Amino acid sequence: MLVAIIIFCLAYILIIFEKFPISVLAMLGAIVMVMTGVLGAEEAFRAIDLNVIFLLVGMMIMVSILAETGLFEWIAIKATQLVKGEPIPLLVLLMLATAVFSAFLDNVTTILLIVPVTIVMLENLKLDTKPFIIGEILASNIGGTATLIGDPPNILIGSEAGFSFNDFIINLGPVIIINLIVTIFLLYFFYCRKLKVSRELKAHIMELSPDRALKDKKLMYQSLVILLLVIAGFVSHEITHIEPSIIALAGAMALILVSKKEPEEIFEKVEWPTLFFFMGLFIMVEGLVEVGVIQMLAEATLSLTKGDFQKTALFIGILSSSVSPIIDNIPYTTTMLPLIKNLETAFPNVDALWWSLALGACLGGNATLIGASANVVAANISKKNGKVISFIEYLKYGLPLTFVTIVIAMIYLNFRYLR
Repeated sequence: MLVAIIIFCLAYILIIFEKFPISVLAMLGAIVMVMTGVLGAEEAFRAIDLNVIFLLVGMMIMVSILAETGLFEWIAIKATQLVKGEPIPLLVLLMLATAVFSAFLDNVTTILLIVPVTIVMLENLKLDTKPFIIGEILASNIGGTATLIGDPPNILIGSEAGFSFNDFIINLGPVIIINLIVTIFLLYFFYCRKLKVSRELKAHIMELSPDRALKDKKLMYQSLVILLLVIAGFVSHEITHIEPSIIALAGAMALILVSKKEPEEIFEKVEWPTLFFFMGLFIMVEGLVEVGVIQMLAEATLSLTKGDFQKTALFIGILSSSVSPIIDNIPYTTTMLPLIKNLETAFPNVDALWWSLALGACLGGNATLIGASANVVAANISKKNGKVISFIEYLKYGLPLTFVTIVIAMIYLNFRYLR
């Protein structure tokens, strides 16, 4: 157990200070886990969540082809003109759109679609992209918490507890709306003085013709049809039971055929460092699971509550929000499922425990730059465009805002289910 903890902590510390590429650090940590015998090679390969990896690959390919049509520039100009070039209304608009899309697609897909558009918008306005991308990261994880398909932990919880799509919206929707409003307000407080656009630039934006940005209308329409079919596939997951990764890959391959582009040219645009980071992280976290670290944390928390239902529910939320920013919330949630399931014999209705787990695991991911898949993807897109969001820089906003949203979530949980 000690070896696994040392390897994970050392890799995590190096990732925080960002002196070396985080994808390389994560993979090195994974390799050392195998070489020291914490995990076998087969266990390490099984630990990689291919649903996440292939979903990312599929959507990255689709986004790269869409970008070449000029669609993102068209949307950017239209949206900027809609708010007359005012930065604060634009921030609110982007965060609301991100939250809604994250609820009905998933937060990683939403980030892959929204962030490129955002970067084009802000280049036109000559504004710093970081506040907007940080806002979109926060909104994506908040919005994704509201539904069954918005965040992977919810899919796991829904399957184990038998919750439907509507159950998530009815039970988590109200607190998610409150948290989104509070987050937007707090970001306005943080950034209102920093986001300024000159009158001349606003006037110039209003004179731009969005249609001139379109480079290939035929491919754009074909791409949009395929994208809409992919989105329909995501939304109908509860009915078809086809994994989003398969749908995304099918859409990507169809789009490559339609675009008549060379596959090599398209594959070069896939964010390979992001994929390798996730693969390394999955393996390192599996090492912690294998030696019982996460199980020990969960059981210790439950033993501290001494059978008190209210304390148990709140502790699960607090523990989940504390662990999720450090490790991936998927293996953590997987570990918690049987523990909560076993409590059905001790408590008459454990629904509050499931909702506490969902709120803590999903919202907690906002605290750090590697706390959720969407965070890492957004940070890498930003870096690729010359704007590096450091771990510490993100932490300044992510940690306090996550603390506020978790407090609100636990108050909501207490008053709705535990009194």
